[in-house]
Amino acid sequence: MRSLLFPIGLALLCAQPLSAAAQAPVPIPATPSADGPLFASSALTLEASIRRAFQSNPGLRAAGRDLDIAAGQRMQAGLVPNPQLSYLSEGIKKDARTTTVQINQAIELGGKRGARITLAERERDVASADLASYRSVLRADVVTAFFDVLTAQERLLLAQASQELSQKVTGAASRRVTAGKISPVEETRARVAEASTKIELSQAGNDLALAKRRLAATWGSLTPIEGMVETPAVPVGAHLTTAELLLHLPAAPQIARARSEVERQAATAEVERSRRFPDLTISLGSKRDEQIGIRQTVVGLAVPFPLFDRNQGNVLSALRRTDKARDELLAVQNKLSVELVQASLRLNGARSELDILRNEILPGAQSAYEAGTKGFELGKFGFLDVLDAQRTLFQAKTQYVRALAESHRAAADIERIVGNVELHGSLTSPQPNNKETQ
Repeated sequence: MRSLLFPIGLALLCAQPLSAAAQAPVPIPATPSADGPLFASSALTLEASIRRAFQSNPGLRAAGRDLDIAAGQRMQAGLVPNPQLSYLSEGIKKDARTTTVQINQAIELGGKRGARITLAERERDVASADLASYRSVLRADVVTAFFDVLTAQERLLLAQASQELSQKVTGAASRRVTAGKISPVEETRARVAEASTKIELSQAGNDLALAKRRLAATWGSLTPIEGMVETPAVPVGAHLTTAELLLHLPAAPQIARARSEVERQAATAEVERSRRFPDLTISLGSKRDEQIGIRQTVVGLAVPFPLFDRNQGNVLSALRRTDKARDELLAVQNKLSVELVQASLRLNGARSELDILRNEILPGAQSAYEAGTKGFELGKFGFLDVLDAQRTLFQAKTQYVRALAESHRAAADIERIVGNVELHGSLTSPQPNNKETQ
């Protein structure tokens, strides 16, 4: 399959050769093929980037630690209180003292242990939702960073070809000036245009280096990636509509996390309610009176009398936290709904723009460039007309790159919101027709 970004390559720049003074053909650099070394199988793929980020991203590992922490809290919540061993001596003289040894065991009442276990399980659910949300965001970040590299990569190729073409045109203009065919002003304009392409090439190189560093940062590397990235071969298809995407919203990772938080706060309220019931302490021991030389069994019960402190303040606070979590759930749902609609509209707009550029603007700009070049060869057009046609063509190609990048970012934002859903080719731009790639 040809590269998705191949139409923004320089195949469309294969124009008629410019004539020198002796009408010698001036070759125009061809676009590297999508099957060439720039897109070899050794290039970094999107799947490999996502896999590497999932394996090495330090933030993802930190989020995974929360599951281990929650497992420890669940284990601790199921444990019963430890018994207490006490020793009491009354008197100092050995033959006149009384010693008591007893074991005290607290018995939890009011369902405290069950409430703690439920709370620990809800905290584990929150940790799991946090991990899923982080994975979704990380995947979207990798997709965005990957296509930023891909866009910068194609922009660099375009800038390189633009510079080479400007050099060829400048040479052709210089020879025509020498032959007296055109004014020296035209050569000056050609050299100014060539200098502009050098600036564009430098900026494109810097942007590519920065994009590579951002992509490497998604898996925690401080060293930018080397080589090129490979265009994903995703089948083209109609992506989900906005209404269909909204149906996936209830299962969105952030909403699932907010829902788990509501359940966790509700479980916390149950724990606080259970603490209203005092615990019963049972004591069993032995008491020996050295003065009369007898040993007695000691049995005791102790229970606090909840006259003033019934944990009513903590219960009220927990209930209000539960209400707050429900309000935050509604706020997250509303926020994500708006963001999802916006991302879907951005995706629709980008795909429409790509269709127009591919079917109308790019062919028209290519045709105008070819006509201007041929007219310049025949002396019918001035060099300024050729430069304008060239500028229009490259602007159209740059616009195509921007629209393609916007479609990728919009699709990544959709995945960040609703998770890794099948968008049915929304990450793929329309493929160029055969005429454009010949």
